[in-house]
Amino acid sequence: MSARDRILGRIAAKLGAAKPMDGRVVDIEAHIQRHSRGPIPEMEQEIVARFKDRADKLSSDVVEVARLDQVPAAAATYLRERHLSMQAVCWPQFDSMGWDAAGLTVEARKAVGHDLVGITGAFCAIAETGTLMLLSGPDTPASMSLLPETHVAILPVDRIVPSMEDAWALLRKEKGQLSRAVNFVSGPSRTADIEQTVTLGAHGPYRVLVVLVGAT
Repeated sequence: MSARDRILGRIAAKLGAAKPMDGRVVDIEAHIQRHSRGPIPEMEQEIVARFKDRADKLSSDVVEVARLDQVPAAAATYLRERHLSMQAVCWPQFDSMGWDAAGLTVEARKAVGHDLVGITGAFCAIAETGTLMLLSGPDTPASMSLLPETHVAILPVDRIVPSMEDAWALLRKEKGQLSRAVNFVSGPSRTADIEQTVTLGAHGPYRVLVVLVGAT
């Protein structure tokens, strides 16, 4: 038995498997249900208002549209006002949204180093912290939110949940298992490693635009 097998065996035994090395999968959901949920602070604001407030404090920009077909115009206005690139890459699910009519040239492919604007969705968002939760996959490449200088995230308001615990519960309910990577986006990339001075865009996007759909 390898060291890895011994470690995994001890973990499985701790979780209650009768024969941890017999190849059976531990019932993680049952394990979760056996443990009560920890206390969560009360949220004084309505969750959409709370998300907007926290996102603003994280230096994310938030615009609101009533319908999905209004996203291209909102994104184009944001980019044009800041004199940013009008060329972008997007997840395949957003390829046919009429970007060209809004003056944008958008390609559905993975982002590469020279791409300046990346357009994604989000699995959900967390009102408590103003954070986006993104799942990686063949049609939702993580590079889209990591490489470009500007990250545009399309977020239906009904995908905002109160807390981090709610986000993980929703993931287990809808997906059943984790994606290869789960990425949390809490505003633009930043670091204060050098002389304790906050610098945006050090390890990722300089700016994040969240387009809330169905908010008005």
